Amino acid sequence: MPRNIKRSASREVAKEREESRGNLYDEVTQRILFELEAGRLPWVQPWGTTGGIGPGLPRNALTARPYSGVNILILWGAVIENGWPSQSWLTFRQAQEAGGCVRKGERGQCVVYADRFTPEAEKQRAERDGGEAKAVPFLKRFTVFNVAQCEGLREGLASDPAPLPEREVVPLAEEVIAASGVDFRIGGDKAFYVPSLDYVQVPPQPAFFQQVNYYRTCLHELTHATGHPNRLGRNLVNAFGSKDYAREELVAEMGSAFLCAALGITPTVRHADYIGAWLEVLREDNRAIFRAASAASKAADWLLSRHREACAAQTEGRIAA
Repeated sequence: MPRNIKRSASREVAKEREESRGNLYDEVTQRILFELEAGRLPWVQPWGTTGGIGPGLPRNALTARPYSGVNILILWGAVIENGWPSQSWLTFRQAQEAGGCVRKGERGQCVVYADRFTPEAEKQRAERDGGEAKAVPFLKRFTVFNVAQCEGLREGLASDPAPLPEREVVPLAEEVIAASGVDFRIGGDKAFYVPSLDYVQVPPQPAFFQQVNYYRTCLHELTHATGHPNRLGRNLVNAFGSKDYAREELVAEMGSAFLCAALGITPTVRHADYIGAWLEVLREDNRAIFRAASAASKAADWLLSRHREACAAQTEGRIAA
């Protein structure tokens, strides 16, 4: 094949991939916009209406690996819409690997996988001209099915965690706060994070109508704190009311919701008055919800990993003693 024809074909393939990515960003963003415009927040779900299911992050039933980023919002929405009693999911092939199958006529849910790769031509260019090879982002979609859409699955797959009773939820949340290492202060009548001085402050528990709202607020502010340069390094110096301010609040809202779900606490909206600003940001940028959900997942993972490390250290200390 002549070289110019090869180049033309490569450009066409690249163009098709870019259009596919664009369509996928638009599709997911429009879905989130629809929910927000209807006054519903996709990361705050009416858990009590889903067959008794407790709050939790969606996970793969075969590997037990939790989904992250915008996929949490997509799969939460599917569970709520269909009233399924599970947060566990499988691909068509995984359902077969688990000894069962997807029931005939069931429709799957599209989720996305984002990563980067370096084309061979770019590697060769870097070797020839020097410098670093540039990675190209890609977005891939694949289909999963809720275990409620399957039959014949073997026992022993990753199961949904039982909701924790209130008295166990509170100490667990306290442990996450303590393990964060963030300067955490209690006092005053407002909750906030100060990036320049790197501390969180929240009102004392009696200031909250519901005790659990204290922890929801703590997790919201701790999500902000993960953006400090010594942690995950997000842009936190934003003027109140600006679009960047709205973007960071969106990260904190979802980060708190993801943390609450992981700890067995039902998520709630902390700042519904920002919905208008979030709508504006999402309408202008079809990738904004992807970035915010990804940052929220990273923030939640950072805080939960610190808690796991603290628990492991305590266990080792007891064994050594």
